[in-house]
Amino acid sequence: MTHASPSAGAPQGSVGQPDSDYVARFIFDDLDIRGAVVRLGPVWQALQAGRGYSAPVARLLGEITLATTLVGSQLKQLGRLTLQMRGDGPVSLLIVDCDDQLRLKGMARAGENVPAGPVPAQLGDGQILLTLELESARQPYQSYVPLEGDTMGAVFEHFIAQSDQQPTRLWLAVSEESCALLFLQRMPSEGGVARESVDEDGWDRVTHLASTVRDDELLGLAPEVLLGRLFAEETVRLYPSRGVTYYCPYNRGKVADMLLGLGRSEVESVLESQGVVEIHDDICNHTYRFTAEDVAALFDTAGKTRH
Repeated sequence: MTHASPSAGAPQGSVGQPDSDYVARFIFDDLDIRGAVVRLGPVWQALQAGRGYSAPVARLLGEITLATTLVGSQLKQLGRLTLQMRGDGPVSLLIVDCDDQLRLKGMARAGENVPAGPVPAQLGDGQILLTLELESARQPYQSYVPLEGDTMGAVFEHFIAQSDQQPTRLWLAVSEESCALLFLQRMPSEGGVARESVDEDGWDRVTHLASTVRDDELLGLAPEVLLGRLFAEETVRLYPSRGVTYYCPYNRGKVADMLLGLGRSEVESVLESQGVVEIHDDICNHTYRFTAEDVAALFDTAGKTRH
């Protein structure tokens, strides 16, 4: 088995290291089983920076980030997907956005005293919303799935299995410094005949072996070492990995365009009552401040441009 990482430079405003933030896919040559290892280090740290999340909230965000990265790595066209979890519990929102280049951003919204688990106690009565926006499609595709399961692993096993119509297992680990995921899925048979028919115990055997994985192994071992340790007697083919980045650039111009869209009178009314126009981008955790001088210059320049 081999492990390779992309070396392309990351765009401005991004965080990520190819050796620490990646998706590595693999298959079992003699079985109809595929899998992936997702590992996030600097990307995961960037997602938490300046947020002050409690440990239970950070764990939930880490787990949905891993699942979003896994699903996003399967995008075959230019576009982006967003996974949201909304509920009426102490954690009201988890949202992670991933594009076809595996550039991530996300956030959590929660009250105080979030319990350590289970998921129903944290999110209450909730649902998963998947939104898929493809450049080739006029309208985004959306799918709602009820939250089912006491752990995020169980929730996403149900979610992915329902989407792909194939048995699926997930193992997740989250620490302050990194988070990681191990994914296994039976592949659909070809022509109605599965190769695993010659090894009827293959799925049970492989998932049993995977269930012995420890958090420190998921978080600390390179994919080839991890897979070699878990599946020493199996033939596993590991493909070159894809790098993942956190991408949330500061974009004052976009916010300025939004203010122009609101109109000068409305923006100046905010200035009159607040003394300053302050816009906070929740998902990227950026705050944009426009003083009276900034607003005047913005609309004056726009007026000159139109004329």
